[in-house]
Amino acid sequence: MKISRSGLLCVLLAMFFWAAPGGAQQQPPATPTPPSTPSTSPSDQPQPYTGIRQPPPPLPKIPDVRQPGETGYWVGVMGWFPLQNSIVDKGKAAAFTDPTHTALQGTPKYAAGAEVGIALGLHNALRFTYFDTRAAGDTTIPAEVTIWSQAYTAGTLLSTNLRVRNGKLSFDYLTWPYPVASRRFRLKTLWGVEYTGISTGFDAPLLPLYDSSGNPLVDSSGNVLSYMTSGNHWYFSPALGMGVAYFGSRRFRVEANGSGFAIPHHTTTWDADVSANFRSGHWEFRVGAKGFHFKTSTQAEYYMRGTLGSGFVGLRWYSD
Repeated sequence: MKISRSGLLCVLLAMFFWAAPGGAQQQPPATPTPPSTPSTSPSDQPQPYTGIRQPPPPLPKIPDVRQPGETGYWVGVMGWFPLQNSIVDKGKAAAFTDPTHTALQGTPKYAAGAEVGIALGLHNALRFTYFDTRAAGDTTIPAEVTIWSQAYTAGTLLSTNLRVRNGKLSFDYLTWPYPVASRRFRLKTLWGVEYTGISTGFDAPLLPLYDSSGNPLVDSSGNVLSYMTSGNHWYFSPALGMGVAYFGSRRFRVEANGSGFAIPHHTTTWDADVSANFRSGHWEFRVGAKGFHFKTSTQAEYYMRGTLGSGFVGLRWYSD
């Protein structure tokens, strides 16, 4: 098939116009879609600076476990059986040289005590304790002595009696650990004040008080003769110490406390106790040992000192 020159020229012109821009209908290029941006709430927008610092978030709360005696209040009674070791002697203010050192006799049947306590703050407590003990007995003195200005000759049967009273107000402050959380051990410092009173009495019951006619005997001043004499001292003192407790459970704990205070050449007081405590409901049974020491001022004409100690039993009632 032969194509003429004019026909070939027409085909070339048609192809030229088809390839030229605008010569044929072309598809428009696709428009790219802008990336979507996440929607933001007003709270996510940057806040303007106001000059006020925002407080840090609160710390997480640690559970605080309270053991018996760390909430509410309690009352208790106790009895112990102290061994006496008390003496009366002359002090630095004595104006006489006669011997005075005399041991008081007898062992009391028991010493009665009581206590009241109330919880204050976190694991702290305020306690008041009191005890009263008496003893009486007889002894034959080996040498002449002068007691409370009454003279007794050697070989005299001497009757003695003693009474010791002590009351203490103590603030028991939790020192370690803190925070307690669920720990079972407690270390407390004890801050208190106490009163101690000591009373003594002496008599020679076998010495005659009447003559053969039944008339009372008199001394050189015409006063009715008596061999009885008595004296007492009392004092207040700080009471500083420490106490520990371990709670095996809410039904059992072991406790130990000790406190005291001494002024050199004046007064001295200390007391200590250790106990095992068993609880059932609101009641707690206690068993342990207790010691107490006192000394009145040696600057006086007479002074007294003694140490009491024994086992004890007690009962407490808790409000919680």
